[in-house]
Amino acid sequence: MTTNIYIMTDMEGISGVREPFQCNREHPEWQTARKLLVGDVNAAIAGAFEGGADEVLVSDGHGGGFNFILEEMDPRAKYERPNGARDYLPGLDKTFSGVFQVGAHAMAGTLGGFLDHTQSSVRWFEYKINGQPCGEIGQVGAGAGYYGVPILLVAGDRAACEEAHAFFGDIETVAVKEAITRNRARCLHPQEARELIRQAAKRAVGLVDYIMPWRLEPPIEVTLTYTRQDYADQVARNPGVERLDARTVRKVVQRGIDVLGF
Repeated sequence: MTTNIYIMTDMEGISGVREPFQCNREHPEWQTARKLLVGDVNAAIAGAFEGGADEVLVSDGHGGGFNFILEEMDPRAKYERPNGARDYLPGLDKTFSGVFQVGAHAMAGTLGGFLDHTQSSVRWFEYKINGQPCGEIGQVGAGAGYYGVPILLVAGDRAACEEAHAFFGDIETVAVKEAITRNRARCLHPQEARELIRQAAKRAVGLVDYIMPWRLEPPIEVTLTYTRQDYADQVARNPGVERLDARTVRKVVQRGIDVLGF
């Protein structure tokens, strides 16, 4: 039986990323952040193969992709990016043994979270699955759980790691930074962070038979409260979307992979 690992990535939780402008592709420091991203992701890939993975597929998840410097990425892995909000894990299926999340951040409203947000820090105020507040860490877990695939590793800021344990139990986590304020972080040196990620990834492959996937039984209720009424206006007329109040919409889906996208 082969062991295949899927790695979902983001930029806010990467080691060395410590201020918001580094995640903005219009800012010159984004180029530095790209190199930091490559280092953390390559460390996770290396650890996965050292732990016994046969194949690794990596999704370039921040802002829809085009963050990786592909010629600097580990050539043993394969690479993709999300195909829009409703297809955010395009290559993931039941043939995978586990999912790693590298560069993760905490959900919107998390005290002590660096750049805490869920999808949009401007538009999204609170997102819930079956009444439980949830962020992007949980969304990936729900999508993976639909295929029966567990989350095995989360690397990001300390608040993101705490959130991951709350959702998925005793998985591997690596806190590469901690928030000073929402927009400022205290980071490990990238070399140290990458070594910790590599070691955790190697151990995480060994959790395949022990960590259960986060399976959501249908029907699954998803609610989203926006920061302003006009944002809710834009989606309230979409098929299957119910307006609950000025800023909140609701939908019911049958699959965990469909929890995103209104």
